[in-house]
Amino acid sequence: MAASYARLTAAALVLIALAPTFLQSSVSASSVGKFVDETINSHKIVIFSKTYCPYCKRAKGFFKQLNQVPHVVELDERDDGAKIQDVLINIVGRRTVPQVFVNAQHLGGSDDVAASYESGHLHRLLGIKSEGHDDL
Repeated sequence: MAASYARLTAAALVLIALAPTFLQSSVSASSVGKFVDETINSHKIVIFSKTYCPYCKRAKGFFKQLNQVPHVVELDERDDGAKIQDVLINIVGRRTVPQVFVNAQHLGGSDDVAASYESGHLHRLLGIKSEGHDDL
Protein backbone atom coordinates (compact mmCIF):
# COMPACT_ATOMS: atom_id res chain seq x y z
CA MET A 1 0.00 0.00 0.00
CA ALA A 2 2.81 2.39 0.89
CA ALA A 3 4.61 1.53 -2.38
CA SER A 4 1.47 2.29 -4.39
CA TYR A 5 1.06 5.60 -2.59
CA ALA A 6 4.72 6.48 -3.27
CA ARG A 7 4.34 5.69 -7.02
CA LEU A 8 1.15 7.72 -7.20
CA THR A 9 2.80 10.65 -5.43
CA ALA A 10 5.82 10.47 -7.75
CA ALA A 11 3.58 10.41 -10.82
CA ALA A 12 1.62 13.40 -9.54
CA LEU A 13 4.83 15.34 -8.92
CA VAL A 14 6.04 14.59 -12.46
CA LEU A 15 2.74 15.83 -13.90
CA ILE A 16 2.90 18.99 -11.82
CA ALA A 17 6.48 19.59 -12.92
CA LEU A 18 5.61 19.10 -16.60
CA ALA A 19 2.37 21.13 -16.56
CA PRO A 20 4.05 24.46 -17.47
CA THR A 21 5.72 22.78 -20.47
CA PHE A 22 2.39 21.44 -21.73
CA LEU A 23 0.67 24.77 -21.17
CA GLN A 24 3.46 26.71 -22.88
CA SER A 25 3.39 24.29 -25.82
CA SER A 26 -0.37 24.68 -26.12
CA VAL A 27 -0.18 28.48 -25.93
CA SER A 28 2.66 28.46 -28.47
CA ALA A 29 0.67 26.27 -30.85
CA SER A 30 -2.37 28.53 -30.58
CA SER A 31 -0.26 31.64 -31.23
CA VAL A 32 1.24 29.97 -34.33
CA GLY A 33 -2.25 29.03 -35.49
CA LYS A 34 -3.39 32.60 -34.93
CA PHE A 35 -0.38 33.88 -36.93
CA VAL A 36 -1.19 31.55 -39.84
CA ASP A 37 -4.87 32.49 -39.80
CA GLU A 38 -4.18 36.23 -39.61
CA THR A 39 -1.56 36.00 -42.36
CA ILE A 40 -3.90 34.15 -44.72
CA ASN A 41 -6.77 36.53 -44.04
CA SER A 42 -4.85 39.81 -44.22
CA HIS A 43 -3.06 39.38 -47.57
CA LYS A 44 -4.40 38.84 -51.07
CA ILE A 45 -1.71 36.27 -51.88
CA VAL A 46 0.18 34.21 -49.30
CA ILE A 47 2.86 31.63 -50.03
CA PHE A 48 4.24 29.43 -47.27
CA SER A 49 7.63 28.60 -48.70
CA LYS A 50 11.24 27.59 -48.11
CA THR A 51 14.02 29.61 -49.70
CA TYR A 52 15.82 26.62 -51.21
CA CYS A 53 12.74 24.82 -52.57
CA PRO A 54 12.55 24.70 -56.39
CA TYR A 55 8.78 24.16 -56.28
CA CYS A 56 8.40 27.27 -54.14
CA LYS A 57 10.49 29.26 -56.60
CA ARG A 58 8.31 27.98 -59.43
CA ALA A 59 5.09 29.00 -57.65
CA LYS A 60 6.49 32.46 -56.87
CA GLY A 61 7.46 32.80 -60.53
CA PHE A 62 3.86 32.63 -61.72
CA PHE A 63 2.94 35.59 -59.53
CA LYS A 64 5.99 37.48 -60.76
CA GLN A 65 4.84 36.91 -64.35
CA LEU A 66 1.50 38.43 -63.36
CA ASN A 67 3.19 41.42 -61.69
CA GLN A 68 1.70 40.37 -58.35
CA VAL A 69 3.66 40.56 -55.12
CA PRO A 70 2.70 37.76 -52.74
CA HIS A 71 3.25 37.83 -49.01
CA VAL A 72 5.84 35.08 -48.61
CA VAL A 73 6.50 33.31 -45.31
CA GLU A 74 9.89 31.60 -45.61
CA LEU A 75 9.57 28.77 -43.11
CA ASP A 76 13.27 27.90 -43.12
CA GLU A 77 14.07 31.42 -41.92
CA ARG A 78 11.73 31.26 -38.92
CA ASP A 79 12.19 29.58 -35.56
CA ASP A 80 8.54 28.48 -35.67
CA GLY A 81 8.65 27.21 -39.27
CA ALA A 82 8.08 23.57 -38.31
CA LYS A 83 5.15 24.59 -36.09
CA ILE A 84 3.66 26.56 -38.97
CA GLN A 85 3.89 23.44 -41.12
CA ASP A 86 2.12 21.50 -38.36
CA VAL A 87 -0.69 24.07 -38.45
CA LEU A 88 -0.85 23.90 -42.25
CA ILE A 89 -1.38 20.15 -42.19
CA ASN A 90 -4.53 20.78 -40.13
CA ILE A 91 -5.73 23.42 -42.60
CA VAL A 92 -4.84 21.89 -45.98
CA GLY A 93 -4.00 18.28 -45.21
CA ARG A 94 -0.39 18.64 -46.32
CA ARG A 95 2.85 19.66 -44.67
CA THR A 96 4.70 20.24 -47.93
CA VAL A 97 5.68 23.57 -49.43
CA PRO A 98 4.72 25.68 -51.16
CA GLN A 99 1.21 26.18 -49.89
CA VAL A 100 -0.47 29.05 -51.69
CA PHE A 101 -3.55 31.00 -50.64
CA VAL A 102 -5.35 33.56 -52.79
CA ASN A 103 -8.11 35.69 -51.30
CA ALA A 104 -7.93 33.53 -48.14
CA GLN A 105 -8.69 30.38 -50.14
CA HIS A 106 -6.23 27.54 -50.46
CA LEU A 107 -5.03 27.23 -54.05
CA GLY A 108 -2.55 24.42 -53.42
CA GLY A 109 1.07 23.72 -54.24
CA SER A 110 3.30 24.38 -57.23
CA ASP A 111 1.47 22.10 -59.68
CA ASP A 112 -1.88 23.53 -58.60
CA VAL A 113 -0.65 27.08 -59.16
CA ALA A 114 0.73 26.10 -62.58
CA ALA A 115 -2.57 24.50 -63.63
CA SER A 116 -4.52 27.48 -62.34
CA TYR A 117 -2.23 29.85 -64.23
CA GLU A 118 -2.49 27.88 -67.48
CA SER A 119 -6.28 27.62 -67.31
CA GLY A 120 -6.75 31.31 -66.57
CA HIS A 121 -8.30 30.53 -63.19
CA LEU A 122 -5.48 32.29 -61.33
CA HIS A 123 -6.01 35.40 -63.43
CA ARG A 124 -9.71 35.39 -62.55
CA LEU A 125 -8.97 34.95 -58.85
CA LEU A 126 -6.68 37.96 -58.98
CA GLY A 127 -8.96 40.03 -61.23
CA ILE A 128 -6.36 40.18 -64.00
CA LYS A 129 -7.16 40.10 -67.72
CA SER A 130 -5.66 37.00 -69.21
CA GLU A 131 -4.42 36.84 -72.78
CA GLY A 132 -5.74 33.75 -74.50
CA HIS A 133 -8.53 33.30 -71.95
CA ASP A 134 -11.61 35.09 -73.28
CA ASP A 135 -13.91 33.69 -70.63
CA LEU A 136 -12.99 36.36 -68.10
